[in-house]
Amino acid sequence: MSGTVGLSTDILSEGEKMDIRRFCGYPAIGSREGNQESWRFFQVEGALEWRMNYLSGAELQQIRLYLSQLYPLENAITASSDNLDTARAAAWYHNGREVQDRVMLFTLWRRRLCAFLGVTGGLELQDGRAIVV
Repeated sequence: MSGTVGLSTDILSEGEKMDIRRFCGYPAIGSREGNQESWRFFQVEGALEWRMNYLSGAELQQIRLYLSQLYPLENAITASSDNLDTARAAAWYHNGREVQDRVMLFTLWRRRLCAFLGVTGGLELQDGRAIVV
C-alpha cells in the first residue's frame, strides 16, 4: 500500500502500544513495576503483546497508517457534540445520526486494526456478547 511510504519502521512506543490496546478494546495493563504482567495469562492479550513487539518494518508502517486514521475518527466523535443542539440552521440540516454514523466508522477501523493484528477485539468490540468462564 503506497499510503505507508514515509511512515516510521521504528519499534512501537509505549504510547502507540497503549493506543493499539485501547483501539482493539483491551483494558490498560498497568505498570510493569509490580511484576504482575497479567496479560501473559490471557491468550488474546498475550498474542497482541507479542505481535506488537515483533512486527516487521512494513507491518509497523501499516499499523501507523491505521493509527493515523483512528485518531481523527475518535476526535470527530467528541467534536460532533457541538452539533447536538441544532437540528437546522438556514439551509443546513443536522444529521440526527451523526454520532452513531461516526461511531460505526470508528468501530469499522478498529476492527480492521484487530484483523490486521490477528486478534479478536476486546469486549467493547464484541457487540455485547458475554464471555462465560
